[in-house]
Amino acid sequence: MFIVNGKGSIITLIAGIFVFSSVLLGLFVHKNFLYFTAFVGCMLMLSATTGFCPMELILKLTKLERRKTSKA
Repeated sequence: MFIVNGKGSIITLIAGIFVFSSVLLGLFVHKNFLYFTAFVGCMLMLSATTGFCPMELILKLTKLERRKTSKA
């Protein structure tokens, strides 16, 4: 997987996995897991409005390669 322009499909995938799993945990284990869903939603709104994405910083530490975008 690649990060495109700093943010990309892997961040969206991780956010989706977090939301889906926390909703399932909230339904079947304990309702307090839904707070994690709210946290992920807040981080997505923060990223959309300010451009600051904590998950992007974490992924930069893993040294994922960037996809080279071609300008046609």
